[in-house]
Amino acid sequence: MRVLVTGAQGQVGHELLRRVPAGFSVSGFGSQDLDISNADQVLAVFTSIKPELVINAAAYTAVDKAETDVERAYAVNSDGVGFLAAAAERLSIPLFHISTDYVFSGDSDKPYTPDEGTQPSGIYGLSKLSGEQRLIEECSRHLILRTSWVFGAHGNNFVKTMLRLGADRETLSVVADQHGGPTSAGSIADTLWALASSFQQEGRLDWGVYHYSGAPACTWYDFANEIFTQSISLGLLERRPQLTAITTAEYPTPAKRPMWSVLDCRKLADGYGLYPCDWAQDLRSVLQQLGDLKGA
Repeated sequence: MRVLVTGAQGQVGHELLRRVPAGFSVSGFGSQDLDISNADQVLAVFTSIKPELVINAAAYTAVDKAETDVERAYAVNSDGVGFLAAAAERLSIPLFHISTDYVFSGDSDKPYTPDEGTQPSGIYGLSKLSGEQRLIEECSRHLILRTSWVFGAHGNNFVKTMLRLGADRETLSVVADQHGGPTSAGSIADTLWALASSFQQEGRLDWGVYHYSGAPACTWYDFANEIFTQSISLGLLERRPQLTAITTAEYPTPAKRPMWSVLDCRKLADGYGLYPCDWAQDLRSVLQQLGDLKGA
Protein backbone atom coordinates (compact mmCIF):
# COMPACT_ATOMS: atom_id res chain seq x y z
CA MET A 1 0.00 0.00 0.00
CA ARG A 2 1.37 3.42 -1.00
CA VAL A 3 1.35 5.86 1.93
CA LEU A 4 2.17 9.56 1.92
CA VAL A 5 3.46 10.97 5.22
CA THR A 6 3.47 14.75 5.63
CA GLY A 7 5.49 16.44 8.37
CA ALA A 8 8.09 13.71 7.95
CA GLN A 9 10.80 15.68 9.78
CA GLY A 10 8.78 16.24 12.95
CA GLN A 11 8.75 14.03 16.03
CA VAL A 12 5.96 11.69 14.93
CA GLY A 13 6.71 11.92 11.21
CA HIS A 14 10.30 10.86 11.87
CA GLU A 15 9.11 7.81 13.80
CA LEU A 16 6.52 6.94 11.14
CA LEU A 17 9.33 6.66 8.60
CA ARG A 18 11.52 4.66 11.01
CA ARG A 19 8.81 2.12 11.79
CA VAL A 20 7.23 1.29 8.41
CA PRO A 21 5.74 -2.23 8.58
CA ALA A 22 6.05 -4.79 5.82
CA GLY A 23 3.47 -4.30 3.08
CA PHE A 24 3.74 -0.50 2.90
CA SER A 25 5.63 1.77 0.52
CA VAL A 26 6.09 5.21 2.08
CA SER A 27 6.89 8.64 0.67
CA GLY A 28 7.80 11.14 3.39
CA PHE A 29 7.61 14.89 2.81
CA GLY A 30 8.95 17.52 5.20
CA SER A 31 7.86 21.16 5.12
CA GLN A 32 10.70 22.02 2.73
CA ASP A 33 9.35 19.47 0.25
CA LEU A 34 5.64 20.10 0.78
CA ASP A 35 4.08 23.19 2.32
CA ILE A 36 0.60 21.91 3.17
CA SER A 37 -0.66 25.51 3.34
CA ASN A 38 -0.18 25.67 -0.44
CA ALA A 39 -3.21 24.02 -2.07
CA ASP A 40 -1.54 23.68 -5.48
CA GLN A 41 1.49 21.92 -3.97
CA VAL A 42 -0.75 19.53 -2.06
CA LEU A 43 -2.76 18.52 -5.12
CA ALA A 44 0.39 18.21 -7.27
CA VAL A 45 2.07 15.86 -4.76
CA PHE A 46 -1.10 13.77 -4.32
CA THR A 47 -1.47 13.45 -8.09
CA SER A 48 2.19 12.52 -8.53
CA ILE A 49 2.53 10.05 -5.64
CA LYS A 50 -0.97 8.56 -6.02
CA PRO A 51 -1.10 7.42 -2.37
CA GLU A 52 -3.70 4.98 -1.12
CA LEU A 53 -3.49 6.52 2.37
CA VAL A 54 -2.22 9.85 3.70
CA ILE A 55 -0.95 10.35 7.27
CA ASN A 56 -0.69 14.02 8.20
CA ALA A 57 1.94 14.63 10.87
CA ALA A 58 2.57 18.22 9.75
CA ALA A 59 1.64 20.94 12.23
CA TYR A 60 2.54 24.33 13.61
CA THR A 61 3.42 23.36 17.19
CA ALA A 62 5.06 26.50 18.67
CA VAL A 63 2.35 26.98 21.30
CA ASP A 64 3.57 30.29 22.73
CA LYS A 65 4.71 31.77 19.40
CA ALA A 66 1.27 31.02 17.95
CA GLU A 67 -0.25 33.72 20.17
CA THR A 68 1.40 36.37 17.98
CA ASP A 69 2.02 34.33 14.80
CA VAL A 70 -1.70 33.72 14.36
CA GLU A 71 -1.80 33.81 10.56
CA ARG A 72 0.86 31.14 10.13
CA ALA A 73 -0.59 28.90 12.85
CA TYR A 74 -3.96 28.89 11.07
CA ALA A 75 -2.33 28.55 7.65
CA VAL A 76 -0.75 25.23 8.65
CA ASN A 77 -3.10 23.82 11.30
CA SER A 78 -6.39 24.81 9.67
CA ASP A 79 -5.99 25.78 6.00
CA GLY A 80 -3.31 23.17 5.41
CA VAL A 81 -5.48 20.41 6.82
CA GLY A 82 -8.36 21.69 4.71
CA PHE A 83 -6.25 21.49 1.55
CA LEU A 84 -5.15 17.95 2.42
CA ALA A 85 -8.76 16.98 3.11
CA ALA A 86 -10.05 18.46 -0.16
CA ALA A 87 -7.36 16.75 -2.23
CA ALA A 88 -7.90 13.44 -0.42
CA GLU A 89 -11.65 13.57 -1.01
CA ARG A 90 -11.20 14.56 -4.66
CA LEU A 91 -8.91 11.56 -5.24
CA SER A 92 -10.81 9.14 -2.91
CA ILE A 93 -7.91 8.78 -0.45
CA PRO A 94 -8.46 8.26 3.30
CA LEU A 95 -6.64 10.69 5.59
CA PHE A 96 -5.19 10.10 9.08
CA HIS A 97 -4.55 13.29 11.05
CA ILE A 98 -2.80 13.95 14.39
CA SER A 99 -4.42 16.43 16.75
CA THR A 100 -3.99 17.52 20.34
CA ASP A 101 -5.29 17.75 23.89
CA TYR A 102 -5.20 21.55 23.48
CA VAL A 103 -8.64 21.44 21.80
CA PHE A 104 -10.07 21.07 25.34
CA SER A 105 -10.38 23.75 28.02
CA GLY A 106 -8.38 21.80 30.58
CA ASP A 107 -10.95 22.57 33.26
CA SER A 108 -12.18 19.00 33.78
CA ASP A 109 -11.19 16.44 36.39
CA LYS A 110 -12.17 13.36 34.35
CA PRO A 111 -10.46 11.97 31.23
CA TYR A 112 -11.75 13.63 28.07
CA THR A 113 -13.66 11.35 25.69
CA PRO A 114 -13.39 11.86 21.90
CA ASP A 115 -16.98 13.13 21.66
CA GLU A 116 -16.69 15.58 24.55
CA GLY A 117 -17.25 19.28 23.92
CA THR A 118 -14.14 21.22 22.87
CA GLN A 119 -13.13 24.65 24.15
CA PRO A 120 -9.57 25.71 23.31
CA SER A 121 -8.06 28.57 25.29
CA GLY A 122 -5.26 29.66 22.94
CA ILE A 123 -4.41 30.13 19.27
CA TYR A 124 -2.63 26.79 18.95
CA GLY A 125 -5.66 24.86 20.23
CA LEU A 126 -8.09 26.99 18.25
CA SER A 127 -6.14 26.46 15.03
CA LYS A 128 -5.89 22.70 15.62
CA LEU A 129 -9.63 22.47 16.33
CA SER A 130 -10.34 24.45 13.16
CA GLY A 131 -8.23 21.91 11.25
CA GLU A 132 -10.22 19.04 12.75
CA GLN A 133 -13.46 20.71 11.66
CA ARG A 134 -12.17 21.30 8.14
CA LEU A 135 -11.15 17.65 7.88
CA ILE A 136 -14.51 16.36 9.12
CA GLU A 137 -16.39 18.64 6.71
CA GLU A 138 -14.26 18.02 3.63
CA CYS A 139 -13.06 14.39 3.77
CA SER A 140 -15.52 11.56 4.32
CA ARG A 141 -12.88 8.94 5.23
CA HIS A 142 -10.90 10.58 8.02
CA LEU A 143 -9.33 9.44 11.27
CA ILE A 144 -8.31 12.05 13.84
CA LEU A 145 -5.92 10.87 16.55
CA ARG A 146 -5.63 13.30 19.46
CA THR A 147 -2.60 12.87 21.68
CA SER A 148 -0.67 14.76 24.38
CA TRP A 149 2.76 15.63 25.78
CA VAL A 150 4.70 14.11 22.88
CA PHE A 151 8.35 13.18 23.42
CA GLY A 152 11.04 11.30 21.52
CA ALA A 153 14.71 11.18 20.62
CA HIS A 154 14.11 13.40 17.57
CA GLY A 155 13.06 17.04 17.68
CA ASN A 156 12.39 19.38 20.60
CA ASN A 157 10.45 18.17 23.63
CA PHE A 158 10.26 18.20 27.43
CA VAL A 159 12.56 15.20 27.90
CA LYS A 160 15.41 16.76 25.96
CA THR A 161 14.86 20.12 27.66
CA MET A 162 15.08 18.50 31.10
CA LEU A 163 18.28 16.67 30.16
CA ARG A 164 19.86 19.89 28.90
CA LEU A 165 18.83 21.91 31.95
CA GLY A 166 19.68 19.07 34.33
CA ALA A 167 23.23 18.99 33.03
CA ASP A 168 23.68 22.73 33.54
CA ARG A 169 21.79 23.49 36.74
CA GLU A 170 21.78 22.21 40.30
CA THR A 171 18.15 23.20 40.94
CA LEU A 172 15.08 23.22 38.70
CA SER A 173 11.50 24.39 39.24
CA VAL A 174 8.84 22.31 37.45
CA VAL A 175 5.08 22.84 37.24
CA ALA A 176 3.20 20.36 39.41
CA ASP A 177 -0.47 21.30 38.92
CA GLN A 178 -0.92 20.40 35.22
CA HIS A 179 -1.95 16.78 34.56
CA GLY A 180 -1.61 14.78 31.35
CA GLY A 181 -0.30 11.68 29.67
CA PRO A 182 3.27 11.77 28.30
CA THR A 183 3.22 9.98 24.94
CA SER A 184 6.19 8.78 22.94
CA ALA A 185 6.33 9.65 19.26
CA GLY A 186 7.26 6.03 18.60
CA SER A 187 4.10 4.69 20.22
CA ILE A 188 1.96 7.19 18.30
CA ALA A 189 3.61 6.03 15.08
CA ASP A 190 3.08 2.35 15.96
CA THR A 191 -0.59 3.06 16.69
CA LEU A 192 -1.08 4.82 13.36
CA TRP A 193 0.61 1.95 11.52
CA ALA A 194 -1.60 -0.57 13.35
CA LEU A 195 -4.65 1.36 12.16
CA ALA A 196 -3.22 1.54 8.64
CA SER A 197 -2.65 -2.22 8.70
CA SER A 198 -6.22 -2.77 9.80
CA PHE A 199 -7.43 -0.60 6.93
CA GLN A 200 -5.17 -2.44 4.49
CA GLN A 201 -6.50 -5.84 5.60
CA GLU A 202 -10.17 -4.97 6.01
CA GLY A 203 -10.57 -2.25 3.39
CA ARG A 204 -12.39 -0.10 5.94
CA LEU A 205 -12.16 1.57 9.35
CA ASP A 206 -14.60 3.12 11.77
CA TRP A 207 -13.75 6.68 10.77
CA GLY A 208 -13.89 9.49 13.30
CA VAL A 209 -12.05 10.90 16.32
CA TYR A 210 -9.90 8.81 18.68
CA HIS A 211 -7.67 9.50 21.65
CA TYR A 212 -4.26 8.00 22.31
CA SER A 213 -1.84 8.96 25.08
CA GLY A 214 0.52 7.49 27.66
CA ALA A 215 -0.49 6.12 31.04
CA PRO A 216 -0.74 6.61 33.91
CA ALA A 217 -1.58 10.31 34.09
CA CYS A 218 0.99 12.47 35.87
CA THR A 219 2.18 16.04 36.29
CA TRP A 220 5.14 17.70 34.59
CA TYR A 221 6.89 17.48 37.97
CA ASP A 222 6.26 13.71 38.12
CA PHE A 223 7.50 13.37 34.55
CA ALA A 224 10.67 15.32 35.30
CA ASN A 225 11.33 13.20 38.39
CA GLU A 226 11.17 10.02 36.32
CA ILE A 227 13.35 11.52 33.58
CA PHE A 228 16.11 12.25 36.09
CA THR A 229 15.74 8.92 37.93
CA GLN A 230 16.16 6.99 34.69
CA SER A 231 18.88 9.30 33.34
CA ILE A 232 21.01 8.75 36.44
CA SER A 233 20.56 4.96 36.23
CA LEU A 234 21.52 4.98 32.54
CA GLY A 235 24.55 7.21 33.13
CA LEU A 236 23.25 10.09 31.02
CA LEU A 237 23.67 12.54 33.91
CA GLU A 238 26.36 12.58 36.59
CA ARG A 239 24.19 14.19 39.24
CA ARG A 240 20.51 14.70 39.85
CA PRO A 241 19.28 18.31 40.05
CA GLN A 242 17.11 19.27 43.00
CA LEU A 243 13.52 19.67 41.82
CA THR A 244 11.07 22.19 43.25
CA ALA A 245 7.35 21.83 42.57
CA ILE A 246 5.70 25.08 41.49
CA THR A 247 2.25 26.17 40.31
CA THR A 248 1.26 27.29 36.83
CA ALA A 249 0.78 30.79 38.23
CA GLU A 250 4.45 30.82 39.23
CA TYR A 251 5.53 29.99 35.66
CA PRO A 252 3.59 32.36 33.36
CA THR A 253 3.69 31.72 29.61
CA PRO A 254 2.20 33.67 26.66
CA ALA A 255 -0.24 30.81 25.95
CA LYS A 256 -2.42 29.30 28.65
CA ARG A 257 -1.71 25.58 29.15
CA PRO A 258 -4.54 23.12 29.92
CA MET A 259 -4.48 22.24 33.61
CA TRP A 260 -6.03 18.88 32.76
CA SER A 261 -4.95 17.05 29.58
CA VAL A 262 -5.89 13.48 30.50
CA LEU A 263 -7.45 11.67 27.52
CA ASP A 264 -9.89 8.75 27.63
CA CYS A 265 -8.45 6.17 25.22
CA ARG A 266 -11.11 3.45 25.59
CA LYS A 267 -12.60 3.96 22.12
CA LEU A 268 -9.33 2.93 20.48
CA ALA A 269 -8.86 0.05 22.92
CA ASP A 270 -12.40 -1.27 22.47
CA GLY A 271 -12.40 -0.87 18.69
CA TYR A 272 -8.91 -2.01 17.78
CA GLY A 273 -7.23 -3.46 20.88
CA LEU A 274 -4.80 -0.56 20.95
CA TYR A 275 -4.08 0.47 24.54
CA PRO A 276 -2.26 3.46 26.05
CA CYS A 277 1.51 3.11 26.13
CA ASP A 278 3.44 2.83 29.39
CA TRP A 279 5.18 6.19 29.18
CA ALA A 280 7.86 5.29 31.73
CA GLN A 281 8.85 2.25 29.68
CA ASP A 282 8.86 4.31 26.48
CA LEU A 283 10.91 6.96 28.26
CA ARG A 284 13.62 4.41 28.99
CA SER A 285 13.79 3.46 25.31
CA VAL A 286 14.04 7.11 24.28
CA LEU A 287 16.77 7.82 26.85
CA GLN A 288 18.72 4.77 25.70
CA GLN A 289 18.42 6.01 22.12
CA LEU A 290 19.66 9.45 23.15
CA GLY A 291 22.56 7.81 24.98
CA ASP A 292 23.45 5.85 21.85
CA LEU A 293 23.30 9.04 19.74
CA LYS A 294 25.48 10.87 22.26
CA GLY A 295 28.08 8.09 22.20
CA ALA A 296 28.10 7.70 18.44
